[in-house]
Amino acid sequence: MGGTAGWALALAPIAGFVGLWGLIDPVSHGRPVNVVFDWAPSWGIDLAFRIDGLSLTFSMTIAAIGALILIYTGSYLKGHPHQGRFFTFMLLFMGAMQGLVLADNVVGLYMFWELTSVTSFLLIGFDHSRQAARRAATQALVVTGMGGLALLGGGLIMHQLSGTWTLSEMPSFVGEGLYPAIVLLVLLGAFTKSAQVPFHFWLPNAMEAPTPVSAYLHSAAMVQGGVYLTMRFTPQLGGADIWNGTLMVFGGITLLWGAIAALRQTDMKQMLAQTTLASLGLLILLVGIGTEYAIMGAMLYFLAHAAYKAGLFLVVGAIDHETGTREITAVGGLRDKLTVTFIGAIMAGAGMLGLPPVLAFFAKEEMYIAGLSGDPGSLIALIVLVVGNALMGAIGLALIIKPFMGALLSTPKAPHEAPIAMLAGPLLLGALAIVAGLLPGEVGHLFVAPGASAITAHEVESHLGWGNVDLFSLAFGLSLLTWVLAGLTYWRLDATRSLLRRLFNQVGYSFDQAFDAVYFGLVKLAAAVTRTLHHGRLEVYLTVVFFMLALAVVIPLWMLNGIPRLPAFPDLRFYEWGVMAMAAIGLVTVVVAQTRLFAILALGVQGLAVAALYLLFGAPDLSFTQFMVEILSVVILALVMTRLQLESADPRPLEDFLRDGAIALMCGLSLTLLLFTVLDGTLDPRLGDFFNLYSVHEAHGHNIVNVILVDFRGLDTLGEISVVMTAGIAILALIRGARKMVVPGDPEPRGPKLFTDPGDVQDDIKVAAENADETNTMTSAAAAAAKPKPRQPSRSKSAAAKTAMGKTATGKSGATKSSATKSSATKAKPDGDKPGPKPRRSRKAATT
Repeated sequence: MGGTAGWALALAPIAGFVGLWGLIDPVSHGRPVNVVFDWAPSWGIDLAFRIDGLSLTFSMTIAAIGALILIYTGSYLKGHPHQGRFFTFMLLFMGAMQGLVLADNVVGLYMFWELTSVTSFLLIGFDHSRQAARRAATQALVVTGMGGLALLGGGLIMHQLSGTWTLSEMPSFVGEGLYPAIVLLVLLGAFTKSAQVPFHFWLPNAMEAPTPVSAYLHSAAMVQGGVYLTMRFTPQLGGADIWNGTLMVFGGITLLWGAIAALRQTDMKQMLAQTTLASLGLLILLVGIGTEYAIMGAMLYFLAHAAYKAGLFLVVGAIDHETGTREITAVGGLRDKLTVTFIGAIMAGAGMLGLPPVLAFFAKEEMYIAGLSGDPGSLIALIVLVVGNALMGAIGLALIIKPFMGALLSTPKAPHEAPIAMLAGPLLLGALAIVAGLLPGEVGHLFVAPGASAITAHEVESHLGWGNVDLFSLAFGLSLLTWVLAGLTYWRLDATRSLLRRLFNQVGYSFDQAFDAVYFGLVKLAAAVTRTLHHGRLEVYLTVVFFMLALAVVIPLWMLNGIPRLPAFPDLRFYEWGVMAMAAIGLVTVVVAQTRLFAILALGVQGLAVAALYLLFGAPDLSFTQFMVEILSVVILALVMTRLQLESADPRPLEDFLRDGAIALMCGLSLTLLLFTVLDGTLDPRLGDFFNLYSVHEAHGHNIVNVILVDFRGLDTLGEISVVMTAGIAILALIRGARKMVVPGDPEPRGPKLFTDPGDVQDDIKVAAENADETNTMTSAAAAAAKPKPRQPSRSKSAAAKTAMGKTATGKSGATKSSATKSSATKAKPDGDKPGPKPRRSRKAATT
């Protein structure tokens, strides 16, 4: 597709960004835009989208950064054979993210949520020829897919409690009995998507994806979905200790974990991936604090983080693309070779440090003010925020200084400046962050305050501005402390990295390894269950199925006090008694029959009696169908049984007879109780009236049963015909495989037996053992004959071998088997009197 494909495809997200820009004015003035499409009206489900301050901010960020990523990709993957496929996956991913943040319906939200998981799987595993990429993609799909199922469960509970699928119409669920369950399920979905500890391990592994994917995934796309989810459900679930406390604890742990893990890395993509973990934990922590300052800080930090993290990833991608390495210890002195890239790194790194005048400075000020509220929980959160920001600032300094300053190091590729398409993203994002930092009032009024209002469910006024920055405030003092700690950590970065690596090696176990243990443990468990339940024994399958059928019928009736009363016995005429007696006689005959053919005929008699009962009690159409089925069944079964080489009788041990009989009685009694329960209720004639009315008029058929089978339930009948056809093919295969193969002198047929007596099994085992012994003896004799021996004057080697094999065969199996053995030996080796052509041997074979 070439390098210009990215510029062309970027027009799609740019058009979306322009369209959303026109909605800023109504949304910022508290007038959300709703778009609703009919989806499943009978279930009350609409495909609803809502553009308020929160969704507009996320949507515009996704579109803007997505456009820059597409432009970058055109140059980064120029000449790649699967560039078109990558663009397809990326556009699908963008669409799924847009649907996720704009959806105002539980079902639509879940649908787009899962689409982001599927498309991210395709992007992470794009280079599917590498095992590491395949593993990372599978890991991401498993973890986020599990969270998606939890989110669906929480959404269904909220729908049951509120009676609506629309998110904006749902009330607060705080105080409901199922509120803890809803919180657990929703946060499980959010934590898996946003990689919170202990579900964080998949995100660093996702660095196996190409750099454009990493930049988009970590800045404005998939991992921000969990953050968005907590923000979106704060009006319904926020305000309770279980919600706020859980978010603060897990967010704080993830912030420190990611920031410390970043110091241990030397791969610049891995350093950025770990700081993404820290940033996601920071956002979750701020949402958990829940005050206006904290929510404003979260909205500001989302925008700032999206700009600087995407810029840094694109810078690292440019370094890797132009030098052939992304190890921070292997590059240096690139400021003269990659000057424009260096400028982009400075602007993006300033955002990670939170330096003025970039927008991240105001985000840091807001979060510090939120932590100064005075309660113990907020003070602990404040300490975590300062330490986490300082450690991430040290990484920002490392990414600015290490690759570009100092002496120029030798790299796998001669370094040179990246093309304009790869530089546009870092430069535009860095410039945008600076402009937004210089105009904080406009950003606060247009984006931050409307977003915070949507999260808190009440109007929030923006107070951002340079005039409100107090250089002597405690919040600004904490910013100075953050920068000092960041500088000190960078100064001792190498020593810190070595210390952390030694500690990690001493632990020797990780969450990633725990995932492998659980994952492969589940695979082994599934294999064990499969071996236990799917062992191929049809008899056990049928036993379990019919036993569970009886329980499935009886237990609900018993638990619901639905055991029916026995109906009054009808006054039957003598011929009706006769038909019932015939059915009973046929049933008993089936049980006591000594041969299979007699049992088949008795079963047909019992079925014909049932068909006669249908006829006597006013269902001639059903009776005719039953007659046809029974006649065909008997004929087909009789023909098949006569073609198969089966024993005439089927002896059964007493324990099998008692077990199968008990299960048959259980099934019969349970279904009888079920039918009595149906008869005990009020008959609803609407369905019968419908068929009576429309069978002739619409389907032009007087046989109502046939009309139901062919017209009203035609697809069901088609499926049943397919099953019968498949069974017929299987029966045909059995018949052909069981044809009798007559061998002269062998009284037994050589076809496979489908049923055998227990005594026959023992005989077969003995014969098989004898044949095995005979084969082993013949093999040993042949080997002995082939072994070089001193030349005997009286007889040849072939004669000796023939004599040995003849004696063995005669001792084992008698005359017949001896003849067969001699015949085999003759075929295996030419007779000594008529030697065959001597095979040629190579020098190598002869030496061996």
